[in-house]
Amino acid sequence: MDINDKSGYQHYTPNENRYHNINYKRCGQSGITLPLISLGLWHNFGHADDLLKGQDILRTAFDLGVVHFDLANNYGPPYGAAETNFGRLMNTDFTPYRDELFISSKAGYDMWPGPHGNFGSRKHLISSLDQSLKRMNLDYVDLFYHHRPDPETPLYETMCALDYIVRSGRALYVGISNYPADMASEAIDILDSLGTPCLIHQARYSMFDRWVEDDLLDTLAQKGVGCIAFSPLAQGMLTSKYVDGIPERSRADNPMTYLQRETVEQQLPRIKALNKIALARGQSLSDMAIAWLLKDQRVSSVLVGVSSAEQLRQNVAGLGKTQFSEDELTAIARILA
Repeated sequence: MDINDKSGYQHYTPNENRYHNINYKRCGQSGITLPLISLGLWHNFGHADDLLKGQDILRTAFDLGVVHFDLANNYGPPYGAAETNFGRLMNTDFTPYRDELFISSKAGYDMWPGPHGNFGSRKHLISSLDQSLKRMNLDYVDLFYHHRPDPETPLYETMCALDYIVRSGRALYVGISNYPADMASEAIDILDSLGTPCLIHQARYSMFDRWVEDDLLDTLAQKGVGCIAFSPLAQGMLTSKYVDGIPERSRADNPMTYLQRETVEQQLPRIKALNKIALARGQSLSDMAIAWLLKDQRVSSVLVGVSSAEQLRQNVAGLGKTQFSEDELTAIARILA
């Protein structure tokens, strides 16, 4: 059914108890608190996807108190589609609740042809956000990220663009994503000098991808900047899907996806061992993987992408077990070593 077909439209009334379902965590040393789980719209909100299913996911998220929705200008497919579809759902469901939502978007990856459609120039970032705001039918975003480092544009120019974006009213806060620790430290210092503090760093982080533990998490903590982890389930490897091997039509069985069969096969012994610990804890492997990230006070929130509302309900329900015993942590450390 098309979202514009009002014959089947059900008026949305949010759950009155939505803030009783999930806990919130302070983001660095800011005034912002984020839900322990935030919702990413990287997948399942493109033009080829069922928008009614997307509507169900967003409504469920808000009903559960998951008020942080994370997008980027190139999410789709095609590029811009996720923001466009989100804008349609803002109009139908969420405009009355705009002040309760924390909406983020990003720019920095390939978006349009020509020399200014990519990376981190002032031209690219400001033009990108203007386009995003139109697609999402918003006057401003709560948070705008530079999506990745730019090897050519001076870092000072990129950070000055983020500072201007806040001062112009296009965003309330700014952040960075995918920055290594040394560059993140420099970027944060520049933003501080301009008077627009960096709120948060969005980094890929999971049990199987722990690069942030080398220097980045300590750097962020020292500077009072939050961290939000994306890909917490390692492209689905940290779920029960692969405990018994690689099923047909799974992501790892599709050569066109980022997750390669060889990667899963290499990680299978770890997946099986971690799953045993999760079951002994009385939770799923995916729930344990998310809880393992949240045990670190430097992690403000974990960003999940879901294909159904039920999956999101399970993720939120799994937050009831976020504590680990010393024996469990030792066993997990051995497996991941």
